[in-house]
Amino acid sequence: MGLIESVKAALASPTPKDRPADGSEGAYWCDDCAVRIRDVDLEGEPVCPDCGTEMRFERSTGRDCAC
Repeated sequence: MGLIESVKAALASPTPKDRPADGSEGAYWCDDCAVRIRDVDLEGEPVCPDCGTEMRFERSTGRDCAC
């Protein structure tokens, strides 16, 4: 198979789904510590485990999300 055929085959292949199908809508972030916790993994209040400040929710908006 030549280079052009390889490129055509790669572009014609279906892309895999990168997002897990576990119902996640996004993640909680701590801007001070750069800690991220997915919403489905959070138990209780969205408080940073490192510094104790409230974390902000960031919604996923596409396949290339931070989740």
